[in-house]
Amino acid sequence: MKQKEGFVLRTVCGENVIVGEGLGTIDFGKLISLNETAAWLWKKAGEMGDFDIDGLTAALCEEYEVTAEAARQDVEKMVAQWQQLGIVE
Repeated sequence: MKQKEGFVLRTVCGENVIVGEGLGTIDFGKLISLNETAAWLWKKAGEMGDFDIDGLTAALCEEYEVTAEAARQDVEKMVAQWQQLGIVE
């Protein structure tokens, strides 16, 4: 999986949001608000390029004090939301 081109993380009024930039995202018209952990996952996924659930789960466990099971549940939920919104492919 990878992030679709044109979707970037920005800080707007102190909030982490994903916005669409460029012609490829002209029909998107949304701001997606992320908490600190979700924003960290988005950045990590971008650094990884091609990412998967296992890779993001391992990275989350390394960064935060969280069990592998809890991390995997959170990652699966977040990635499913990204897929539903069409910001990853």
